Amino acid sequence: MKKKVTILVPCYNEEKCILILYSKLVSIISLHQQYNWEILFVNDGSNDNTLSVIEGLNAGDPRVAYIDLSRNFGKENAMLAGFDYASGDCMIIMDADLQDPPEIIGDMLKMWEEGVDDVYAKRRTRGKESFLRGSLSKLFYYILDKSTRYDVLKNVGDFRLLDRKCIDALKQLRENERYTKGLFCWIGFEKREILFDRGDRVGGETKWNYHSLFNLAIEGITSFTTAPLRIATFIGIIVAIWALCYMLWIISKVIIWGDPVAGYPTIMTVMLFMGAVQLICIGILGEYVGRIFNETKNRPTYIIRTIKQNRVNNYGKS
Repeated sequence: MKKKVTILVPCYNEEKCILILYSKLVSIISLHQQYNWEILFVNDGSNDNTLSVIEGLNAGDPRVAYIDLSRNFGKENAMLAGFDYASGDCMIIMDADLQDPPEIIGDMLKMWEEGVDDVYAKRRTRGKESFLRGSLSKLFYYILDKSTRYDVLKNVGDFRLLDRKCIDALKQLRENERYTKGLFCWIGFEKREILFDRGDRVGGETKWNYHSLFNLAIEGITSFTTAPLRIATFIGIIVAIWALCYMLWIISKVIIWGDPVAGYPTIMTVMLFMGAVQLICIGILGEYVGRIFNETKNRPTYIIRTIKQNRVNNYGKS
């Protein structure tokens, strides 16, 4: 029996890209007919014609399947839906905008056949990315790498090939506040990198503005490390020591030299400083408490409106 390969494509307002991506994928698939194929689109609550384009592909190609979510749940949860319903022996995750080049799929499959469980694509170049965005990305990965107990892959996104063992492991991780790039590292298994040059979008606009990237960074840090809480504790200790020393200094000035204490400026400075430190620490604590609150509600990570599975050797493993 032929092995089956699933290509998972999360989509949000990608009507301008899907047909171009599909055309390239068909070309790649034609070169690897030793496999059965499934192209699984997950429509993450798009408000353009993304779903109509996918439905048209599904009607004309039995290899195309799709999941239509009831609203926009975010890319992380859209990928989880793909993990749950993919039927392949392995899965290739890629974006619809063709910044992830389908041309290296053949090399990924070759590594998989050699026994590698997770073939991750590492960006050699990052396309037309601003200096500020690139610098912030490097800072984020540096912080995450230094604060976690396992290696965090730098310049690596979601573009990768996963063996069925990895897919089944990821399906067990059902947290609502997800950072899948970290989960790929957390599950382990044999990994190997493949380098590529990241291209530019073939159409549409990026959904990742600075606000979205900042939220993703917070998700990544709070999902995989308690370092911010420890830092807040150390800040509290340092400030307490500083406050004690400052108090002793003021008392000494009064007792030994008889200097009058400048009340209002001193009090205001200390109060503003202490208030700022307290707000920062409360904010860090609030991030973790908020995550606990969201997890204890036990809501589903996504809700499906419609699902159409592919019609070629479909032996679903959901």
